[in-house]
This record gives sequence, structure tokens and C-alpha cells, in this order.
Amino acid sequence: MSVHSAQLELPTRGKGTYEISDEIRDLVRASGVHTGTATVFVEHTSASLILMENADPSARRDLEAFFDQLVPEDTPYFTHTYEGPDDMPSHIRMALTRSSEVIPVMGGQLRLGTWQGIFLFEHRRQPHVRKLSVVIQGEGY
Repeated sequence: MSVHSAQLELPTRGKGTYEISDEIRDLVRASGVHTGTATVFVEHTSASLILMENADPSARRDLEAFFDQLVPEDTPYFTHTYEGPDDMPSHIRMALTRSSEVIPVMGGQLRLGTWQGIFLFEHRRQPHVRKLSVVIQGEGY
């Protein structure tokens, strides 16, 4: 069994989804793992990871609009607002999504569905640099 790890830093421009599929594919290719898994973990409590359609950007805009309605900013009963009105909503949005994803590696390739992509889901308004840990493990060629 082979294990490879890497850290990525992804700058964001604020709220939205940022596709990272190609970066993870590159790491899988470089790892030499033929059959196994790639685990991606975001090291933050105000951003998350999602598997989402990557063909039509309107699907992601709809998801973002849904979360804005589901967990609105400026909710009067939130007390955790030290970093602004998007502070607590960003934590709730992260808790409702995921902080990690595990994707199969088969034939040396990341095994995503035809229209699937891996996205960092930034929940804060301000730009951030998000850190991701990636571990690829499995059998090599």
C-alpha cells in the first residue's frame, strides 16, 4: 500500500463555489496510485467541500441562492457575530455540508461521475486563502 499526501492553498474571491477537480486529478496522477482512494479535507469552519454538477454553472448558483435563503445573514438571534453578519451563517452552512470527501481511484484516475466535480464552497463574503489536505492511498501499478 502506498500513501501520498499534499497540501493545497486555494485563494477565494468570497462567497461561491470553486472547482478543484483538476488539482485533485493532478495529485492522483503524480501519486502513482492505481486503485485506492483520494481523501480531500478542508481545514476551516467557514468553508466546505461538495460534489456538485460541473457542467452548468447555474446549478451551483441555485445551490448558493438556496443556502442564502436557508441560513440568512443578519439573523437577529445569532450571537456569534464577532467577525461580521456572515460569521455564524458560514459555520452553519459548513455544518450542513461536508468538511471532507473521499473519491475512489480506479485505473490511476479519480473516479467522478460524468457531470460531477469537487468544489470548495466558500461561505464568507471576504476573500480567503483556504487550506486543503489531500491523502491518496492505495495500490500502485
